Amino acid sequence: MTQETPQEAVKNRRPLATRSAGWAKGLAKGLAATGLTPNAISVIGIVFAAAGAWAFASAPYGSQWLWLGGALGIQLRLLANMLDGLVAVEEGKSSATGALYNEAPDRAEDALLLIGAGYAVGLPELGYGATILAFGTAYIRALGGALGFEQDFVGPMAKQHRMFVLTLAAIITFFWPSSVVADFVLTGPAAMIAALWVIVAGAALTCAIRLVRIAGLLKTKDASRRGTGE
Repeated sequence: MTQETPQEAVKNRRPLATRSAGWAKGLAKGLAATGLTPNAISVIGIVFAAAGAWAFASAPYGSQWLWLGGALGIQLRLLANMLDGLVAVEEGKSSATGALYNEAPDRAEDALLLIGAGYAVGLPELGYGATILAFGTAYIRALGGALGFEQDFVGPMAKQHRMFVLTLAAIITFFWPSSVVADFVLTGPAAMIAALWVIVAGAALTCAIRLVRIAGLLKTKDASRRGTGE
């Protein structure tokens, strides 16, 4: 396997404004100085996601603070996701397996958190459905890259959007743990149930949008090739 060049790594990175923040660069520099590799940071992200998933699944039977524990697990997972790229690119610690570690842990983290949230509200099938569609958004993005285009991180329910919705729902559920709407329509943590449905619908829309955009790029590429007589 050839090592991903710095230019390729930057092109395939999710656009995040926080990468340019001084605290983020300082933290990345500190982690690099300890000898921690980007791949190790990626794996640590899975640990944070697993802790968040456990907190979600345990919240209905334990302390209300577990909802905030789940939200914290999400944010720490996202921090690890950002820092692995910063250490790899900004600190020159990229490796031949960097692209693999950049993607595979993300999928495990998505699955853990979304499925954990599904079990937390007593609707595991909703969590599994959200996971399948989240995987779909990532697959279509990577497919575009495999076809020779820059990877498209467009939403409305890309990874950072999914995690924002889930975090917000967890915080709301901490203050508003349960509800009954119209006495029978909806029971349980309403905010978290709604969040999972928003993720399902938004991820399905994201898959469709990304497919349409890739199809457009392929048509443009084909028209250009025909125009130049290739």
